[in-house]
Amino acid sequence: MAAEAAHPVDSARREADEAKLRLSGVAKSYAGRRRGTVQAIGGIDLDVRPGEFVSLVGPSGCGKSTLLYIIGGFIGADGGSVLCDGREVSGPGPDRGIVFQEFALFPWKTVLGNVTWALARRGVSRKDRPEQARRLLSLVGLDEAGRLYPSELSGGMKQRVAIARTLAMDSEVLLMDEPFGALDAQTRALLQEELLRIWDETGKTVLFVTHSVEEALYLSDRIVVLSSRPSRVRDVITPGFPRPRTREQVLADSSYAALYERIWAELREEGPA
Repeated sequence: MAAEAAHPVDSARREADEAKLRLSGVAKSYAGRRRGTVQAIGGIDLDVRPGEFVSLVGPSGCGKSTLLYIIGGFIGADGGSVLCDGREVSGPGPDRGIVFQEFALFPWKTVLGNVTWALARRGVSRKDRPEQARRLLSLVGLDEAGRLYPSELSGGMKQRVAIARTLAMDSEVLLMDEPFGALDAQTRALLQEELLRIWDETGKTVLFVTHSVEEALYLSDRIVVLSSRPSRVRDVITPGFPRPRTREQVLADSSYAALYERIWAELREEGPA
């Protein structure tokens, strides 16, 4: 006896349930200084599955960061919708944590104080905060840095604290806006490795903005290539490198060079936004 075909509505519901983030027709415009309205984002459709690591790449000025802030609820879209776990995003919320390119730490608080602040915001009891903060600092490799102040830290250490503070909110979705863009190459490589380890341990859903094609290929399950302004999804690429992965394994994979060139070719065609 042939299996009964799935009802279209049931199939659509299952697909919606599988989407941690669902963007439908997201658009954004703003007032230009020398001309009228400038359309930054022209209608983006995208689903991100639970536990998935998705990177956004695109020409400079195409609205990658703007899109991330719309998902975070910091700015509103002019059209379309953003759903997180099926609920419409109408502002910032504890289900979505963001890590900025700038470190954004409280300079008057110690490393431990920066992380316990986030735990307090989450409602963790005063008694439990220090232990949980120390565990998070250990997770990002800063076991011995709790008593230091941000001014005493290197750039890489500051970004580790920023990641720990975001993790302290226990958001299921991490929105990361070029978090390693201001770091030197060696520190950036080390923090990429740390991020993959943390992602593997926590199972968070990550949406990661980057200008680096190499970084996107190393980190991602999928890479979303955006067009120039008004940005739309031009391509979605699944690198397919096995996990767990090392940088050396990715670079040595026979498909790496072709994927790298494909993405760069698309970015060259788009040109500046």
